[in-house]
Amino acid sequence: MAKKPGFLRAYPDRLIPLLTTHTPDFLGLHQGRGLWQPSGLGKGVIIGILDTGLHATHPSFNDDGMPPPPSKWKGSCGFPAGCNNKLIGAKSFSNSGVGAPDDEVGHGTHTASTAAGNFVQKVESFGLANGTSAGMAPHAHLAIYKVCDADGCSGSDILAGLDEAVKDGVDVLSLSLGAASMPFYLDPIAIGSFGATEKGILVICAGGNNGPIASSVSNEAPWILTVSASSVDRNFRSIVTLGNGEQLYGESLNQPKSFKPSSLPLVYPKDGTCAILDAKITGKVVMCDVAGREQDVAAGIKGAGGAAVIFLNDQIADYSIVLRDHELPSSKLTVEDASKIKKYVNTTRKPTASITFNGTVLGVSPAPVVTYFSSRGPSLQTPGILKPDISGPGLNIMAAWPAQVGSGNDGAKTFNIISGTSMATPHLSGIAALIKSAHPDWSPAAIKSAIMTTSDVAANNRKPILDEKHLPASFFAMGAGHVNPSKAADPGLIYDLDVDDYIRYLCGLLKGNVGEIVRRDISCYLFGGISEADLNYPSIVLRPGSTVSRTVTNVGKANEVYKVEVEAPKGANVTVTPPILEFSKVKEKKNFTVRVTGGQSGAEGNLRWVSGRHVVRSPIVIPPALATSPGSSATNPLTLLSAVCRVTVPSYFLSRARRTQALVALCDLQQLSLSSLDSGATNPTSLLSSDSDTAPTICTTPGST
Repeated sequence: MAKKPGFLRAYPDRLIPLLTTHTPDFLGLHQGRGLWQPSGLGKGVIIGILDTGLHATHPSFNDDGMPPPPSKWKGSCGFPAGCNNKLIGAKSFSNSGVGAPDDEVGHGTHTASTAAGNFVQKVESFGLANGTSAGMAPHAHLAIYKVCDADGCSGSDILAGLDEAVKDGVDVLSLSLGAASMPFYLDPIAIGSFGATEKGILVICAGGNNGPIASSVSNEAPWILTVSASSVDRNFRSIVTLGNGEQLYGESLNQPKSFKPSSLPLVYPKDGTCAILDAKITGKVVMCDVAGREQDVAAGIKGAGGAAVIFLNDQIADYSIVLRDHELPSSKLTVEDASKIKKYVNTTRKPTASITFNGTVLGVSPAPVVTYFSSRGPSLQTPGILKPDISGPGLNIMAAWPAQVGSGNDGAKTFNIISGTSMATPHLSGIAALIKSAHPDWSPAAIKSAIMTTSDVAANNRKPILDEKHLPASFFAMGAGHVNPSKAADPGLIYDLDVDDYIRYLCGLLKGNVGEIVRRDISCYLFGGISEADLNYPSIVLRPGSTVSRTVTNVGKANEVYKVEVEAPKGANVTVTPPILEFSKVKEKKNFTVRVTGGQSGAEGNLRWVSGRHVVRSPIVIPPALATSPGSSATNPLTLLSAVCRVTVPSYFLSRARRTQALVALCDLQQLSLSSLDSGATNPTSLLSSDSDTAPTICTTPGST
């Protein structure tokens, strides 16, 4: 294969995990005002969704009020019943491309409807969140590329899907999936999205669900908009009233009207997790620590005669309440309230509790709050670029669901409530489509800059956005801030980039392997290289004693004057030269430099260009000491085990080439699965593809051949 023309590198084929009734209102999207009006609800824009396929007959994909697809569209429809003016194309790449791109998981239907679902009235899920459902860009077109199934998504299928979407003519690409951090030249998403960026297509990807661990963020390439997850101002409230009269406010998806809020005996099994029910629980309320799969725990309690269950958050989840369908009356409490109820049980001879359900509650404060599961920076591959880029709604999000997917109550749902950066990503994809519709000549970098520099750092209580511990969220948790669609449509200034800028960045970052990312021969000697800090990025990561330059382009009004305002990182002195930028015409460019001296490791601040009409904000971050340089062992995804490994031979991919059996197998520590928190996958899936042959046992230690 290496002798074939155009060969660059063979890669191990990995399985990549898959990482709305109220969110449009929460984000300021309303009929007749806000960004929906100037964008025509996303009219004329095509969003490509790479996911588990689609339930094409769902009402969210009706084409009421939709124009025909634009003339540039070159795609085709893989559904036997055909497509329409909303769903304009669909193709399948998973399972070797066999069969229609039907969604047998639910994940793809959920994400597609979040991005661009049409208006559907009188919807609900679990009897909650009643109202009209709509995606972020209700009149954008959808093109579906099935690259995943219940076991995950192979890298070769993702790359093939990305390439096909580019050929078909999409405008925005949405990928609610990702793997652990890996070098860009080994990453099919980084490679495929670079090709999309070359063609003027913005790629939006999930940052991952491995938080709150530092440097857990994935999809780190600077040409990708990387999304973190946060809450909205909606709760599905359940109130736990203890026998001493104290009330604890929790949340629940399971709020049966038949459940009476009477005081019942309260028990807390010895192991806490309720894996072993060591006490009689018939007719009692059972307390359980969040540990294993909640659905299984609740099913066990129900089978043993328990009346209700109260799940208790741990120190990791803290104030983030991720809701799941338990098929049992339930409440889930924050770690603070969990400590209160534990104290009550441990100090009361016959503890009791009742649960009262209050349904859907809006206007909850503070919101947004960054979720515990949202992966954190700094990036392992490019620590000089702030990742994630932006935060969007990803906690307990309601969107379309295939009625046949799931069991029990799930099997009858047409809308479902789930969580993950997978849910946040299509919010940003739909918003990007709205901006593209309003500004069709803007580049991917311009749209990305507009989203980042207009984002919010204050919650609905006008105080700093918090994380899952209710501490101020860092930029490594939420990116530049929380998306504000209406402001993003009119940013004033943008930080623009073209493909050559990214190539110079890659030449400075990697020295070699650049051609394997851009998929053509590149001479870094001719291109030259720049540092990460000097890439014209909307956020600034800068070590003390360093100076960087930036270029901004006026996309606001002519004759606009901006003055700099700096909120310096703690202990740092920030100098911006010049301190005033005067623009006499639209599309005029101005340069400025930023120098940082002093400052603590990990300290954060803001740089704002302020005019009478606009505020253009860029985060300033002094990188923490733990930031790992590219190429270190921490970035190597093929870490050999120092033990005997029984492995199967992985498939390999080469661009669009289909799978070819490799001759060498490596043991990989990564176990990847669908990464939305409610994807339906219960066990991690092997990195290796399903059509691999079994290999002999390989005994190896690091450094051996």
